[in-house]
Amino acid sequence: MYRYLFGPVPSRRLGSSFGVDLVSAKTCSFDCVFCQVGRTGVLTIDRKEYVPVSAVVAELQDWIGHGGKADFITLAGAGEPTLNVGFGHVIDAIHHLSKIKTAILSNGSLFYMPEVRLDACMSDLVKVSLGAWDQDSFEKLNQPIAGLKFSSVLEGLRVFGKEFKGVLWLEIFVVAGINDQKESMQRIADLAFEIGPDHIHLNTVVRPPADHSARAVSLKVLEQFASLFSPVAEVIPSFSTRDPSMTDGGKKNIAGLLARHPCRIEDVAMLFGGDCAKAKVLLSEMLSQGDVRLEMHGEQSFYTGVDPDGCKNRT
Repeated sequence: MYRYLFGPVPSRRLGSSFGVDLVSAKTCSFDCVFCQVGRTGVLTIDRKEYVPVSAVVAELQDWIGHGGKADFITLAGAGEPTLNVGFGHVIDAIHHLSKIKTAILSNGSLFYMPEVRLDACMSDLVKVSLGAWDQDSFEKLNQPIAGLKFSSVLEGLRVFGKEFKGVLWLEIFVVAGINDQKESMQRIADLAFEIGPDHIHLNTVVRPPADHSARAVSLKVLEQFASLFSPVAEVIPSFSTRDPSMTDGGKKNIAGLLARHPCRIEDVAMLFGGDCAKAKVLLSEMLSQGDVRLEMHGEQSFYTGVDPDGCKNRT
C-alpha cells in the first residue's frame, strides 16, 4: 500500500483518477460544511512541505514503473493540495514520468498567491470551487481560516482564469439554506462569468458531510440553476460507467481510497469490474475488523475509511 497515493478512484468527471495526497489529514484553509472528508483538523494558509515531495515522487515512479494506468493523476485527497509548496514539482515529475494527464482539485483559496498560480498553470486540468458571493456567505459555507477575505480569493480566481492555458473547471456547491435561492445563485453566476471557466459544474451534498446539518438540494433545483451560468452549468450525475482498467483491488487499496473518498458499494464494485457481490464481501469483512465504518446519508449507505496515519476521517 502506498502512503501518499490512492485509487484509482471512480470519478464522476475524471473517469479513472489516481490520487496523490500532499497534505496530512485533514489540513485545509477551509472547514466547509459539505466536505466529504470530515472536519478540518489543521485550519491554515501556511504553505510548507506537509508530506515529503521526494517520497511522493518515488511512489509515483514505482506505480508508473509497474504499469499503473489512469485517465488522470490527480492532486487531491485529505485537504488542500496547494498548501504543499512542492505541488508544482510533483506535477513536473508526473509529466516527465508519464503521458497521463494531471489534474488539481483545489478549493481555490490560495490562488491570490502568484507562486500558487504559477505552479498550478503546469497542470492539464484545474478544478476550483465557488459557492459564495460575499464575505458572509463565504464564512457560512466554507468556514475559512480567520482573516481570509472572499475578495482576495475571488480576485485570485479571476487572475488565474486569464493566466491558465489548460482546462479550467469551476464547481458550484449548492447547500440548502445557504446558497439555494435564485437571487444568490445569480450573483454567483455573475462572478463565475468573470472567472471564465471552460466548464461549470453544479453539485450538492451527495456523500455524508462534515456538518450533518448540511442538506442537499434536489436535482430539479440544480437543473433550474444551470441556465443562469455561462457557459451553461452541467449537473453532476451519479456514477454510471465502468472502467475496465479498474480490476485490481485489495483491502489496503480500498482502505486508502475510502479514507479520502467515501463510497457506496456500487462505487467500490467498479474497482472489480462491477462485481457488487465481491465488493459486499470485502466491505463486510473490513467493517467487522474496524477498517471502515458505515454512514447513512439520506437513503444511501456510504463506507468511509481511516486516514494514512490510522485516524478515523470523521467523528
